[in-house]
Amino acid sequence: MSEKAEVIVYSSTHCHYCGQVKNFLKENQVDFEERNIDLDETYAEELWNTGMRSVPVTVIGETNILGFNQTALSKALLTLKENS
Repeated sequence: MSEKAEVIVYSSTHCHYCGQVKNFLKENQVDFEERNIDLDETYAEELWNTGMRSVPVTVIGETNILGFNQTALSKALLTLKENS
């Protein structure tokens, strides 16, 4: 990717909640970059450096959201849209 993605989902291969986050974003027609920590150690390191220790973590702009929280995801996406 040449530009920095505005929405990034840190996930792992067998994570149920990761699937829910990705489905929510797809249903809301939000483009996102998935970073699977099982497939790339660099992504695991990036996640660790955010202070988060589990997945999913969704990064929307400057906001990190742990787990599948529709309210927090919707609010952060609205803020991102308003600021772009």
